[in-house]
Amino acid sequence: MALLVRVCSSVVYVLCWPLLLMHAVGLGRVYKRLFPFCLCHISAMYKGKMYDRKKELFRSLPEFNNRGGKLTILEIGCGTGTNFEFYPPGCKVICTDPNPHFQKYLDKSMSENEHLTYDGFVVASGEDMGSVADGSVDVVVCTLVLCSVNNIQQTLNETHRVLRPGGAFFFLEHVAADASTWTHFFQQVLQPAFFYLFDGCNVTRSTWKHLEAAGFSEVKLRHIEAPLFFLIKLHIVGYAVK
Repeated sequence: MALLVRVCSSVVYVLCWPLLLMHAVGLGRVYKRLFPFCLCHISAMYKGKMYDRKKELFRSLPEFNNRGGKLTILEIGCGTGTNFEFYPPGCKVICTDPNPHFQKYLDKSMSENEHLTYDGFVVASGEDMGSVADGSVDVVVCTLVLCSVNNIQQTLNETHRVLRPGGAFFFLEHVAADASTWTHFFQQVLQPAFFYLFDGCNVTRSTWKHLEAAGFSEVKLRHIEAPLFFLIKLHIVGYAVK
């Protein structure tokens, strides 16, 4: 089976050569400009299918406001801002994303969610949020982002750093299927296509293992099946407390 995976994934990789060449000659910058437009439509579809799951997850957010003031939320990889409507009224939201071209879509989401206060848009990756002070936020939110960061462990280290003691990291991520399944086989075979088409997305990550080893005092994590395409059907959802 391992040999078959290597052969099939090599074929897919060869078919992805036009995308690789596009990045090599500098056209990746064009893709970065187009990706927010594509993600805007994908995110709307995803939110529709996962609305109840997101609503249930973010229902626990107010529990982590123990300062007597506004709940401060930092969202890593905020994208087009599709999570904003689930945040409690009066929250202060800090938006981060490595792609500056999301600004237009974020502005639209912000205008549609006036129950929140926004503390700007920081162009930064999850691995390097140096502009955010240590222990300065109550909650960090990360949905469909850990699949595409370059370094999950460093992203979780940064999350741990910016959270105040007792703060929480909320997550919703698609993950790898069990190694004995055909889903896992196709995840491995089609991984090169996902990487180039979806801005570095990796469908073969066992993200829950990183979360469980990240040094949080408590991890509430569930494995669920989402009503989505079989390659990204398996998800983890929950939160981890610093």
